[in-house]
Amino acid sequence: MAENKTRVTEVDPREFIASVEHPTRRADAEAILEIFKRVTGCEPKMWGDSIIGFGRYRYEYKSGRKDEWMLTGFAPRKANLVLYVMPGYEDKGEVLGSLGKHRIGKSCLYVNKLADVDVGVLEEIVAEGVAEMRERYEVLEG
Repeated sequence: MAENKTRVTEVDPREFIASVEHPTRRADAEAILEIFKRVTGCEPKMWGDSIIGFGRYRYEYKSGRKDEWMLTGFAPRKANLVLYVMPGYEDKGEVLGSLGKHRIGKSCLYVNKLADVDVGVLEEIVAEGVAEMRERYEVLEG
């Protein structure tokens, strides 16, 4: 089975954010970087060419193959901000209801701009996700 293609790189996340063209998206990414850093206690690292991750954990596939991934992270995409909370959002209905304007995927939270959401609720979601990951997996960093 192939290894995960998205790995930690040597790119400085702050330099990556500085290269984001859209000024609102860039400012939001700078703010989110500080929020995630504070909530996780981890330093940001680039995962691949567009994801800023915090912490690292090891997991095992049913096949027995082991791999590593970030505890949480985000990506300032052209269309929106994508926030990755690894346990997902299935049991977060009540909290998500007070977050503000957003869409969700399995482990992705899509936000057009930070002004559309309650930052305190966002911090709560990230903190709960990281705490759950720390309980369930072997945390290597963070």
